Amino acid sequence: MIGGEIQSVYFPGGDWAPAEREYWARALAPARGLLRRPRVLLVGLGGGTQIHLLRRALERARITVVEHDPLVIRIAQDWFGLAAQDGLEILCADAAAAVRRLRLGRRRFDFIMDDISYAAPPADAIGLARGLARLLAPRGTIVLNQHQRPAAQAVAEAVTDLLPSVRLERVRRSVENVLVVARRRAR
Repeated sequence: MIGGEIQSVYFPGGDWAPAEREYWARALAPARGLLRRPRVLLVGLGGGTQIHLLRRALERARITVVEHDPLVIRIAQDWFGLAAQDGLEILCADAAAAVRRLRLGRRRFDFIMDDISYAAPPADAIGLARGLARLLAPRGTIVLNQHQRPAAQAVAEAVTDLLPSVRLERVRRSVENVLVVARRRAR
């Protein structure tokens, strides 16, 4: 949600080609080579565009979503087709608290996408990124959406001790995004 608006799209007719040309598909590209039934964590729901695109690429993905606003969850379910999604776990919680609970529960994910800290103060974005990095499974990938290159660079540098393979990917379509893409190596 940016400025009170949900930044999502939904194509009930099934033609997702317009979304596949925008940042959403670029952000999910690292997930395409995952296991047959990957465990995915999405932080930030919006209207659920990421979920629909993930389902197109990875039908059997087990998806957990963290969203702090119950109204956003209801809108996504009622207006963006998420009520019909099977195998979807939605946690209504603050991201930092949810990350702590997931870590205490020893949950691990093959792919993590943070789509909420793009405009957060760098210290908050870094704290969340480090917490999420600790939830990655061996060979897992994390994508952190940032809106400015200096913030993305700061986040990337802050996770290199946890995730030695880090790169920045600039995405420019209808909005400016810089994706921090990091991988955990196998142990």
